[in-house]
Amino acid sequence: MANTTLMMIKPDAFENGHIGNILEKVTSAGFKIKALKLTQLTKRDAETFYEVHSERPFFGELVSFMTRGPIVAALLEKENAVSDFRTLIGATNPAEAAEGTLRKLYATSMGENAVHGSDSDENASIEAAFHFSKRECF
Repeated sequence: MANTTLMMIKPDAFENGHIGNILEKVTSAGFKIKALKLTQLTKRDAETFYEVHSERPFFGELVSFMTRGPIVAALLEKENAVSDFRTLIGATNPAEAAEGTLRKLYATSMGENAVHGSDSDENASIEAAFHFSKRECF
């Protein structure tokens, strides 16, 4: 899965109608969409996906946020996909995000930051397998 990363367009960006704009920015940045789906995480899904944060004080809020509405999950491909996508999405806190990044443009707060991106090649592979079967990836 080298050169791939997982993107989730989070419920806040979905609710605010930013899916098309985000996908356009992603493809304009040279990413190829290898898999794409509109879905909604269950509480169990969100707890499993974000298990790494389970001991943090914001975990319950994160699970509630991620389950409150639909998300768009996408497997993206590009050379240096993880690092390039992390640059494209910007800092977790949109107030600190660079101009033109997805979070600067579409996030409303640190907690509702519009987009998730894998933080390593290993996690990209794990996260992609969480959302997509092999037959869903092209």
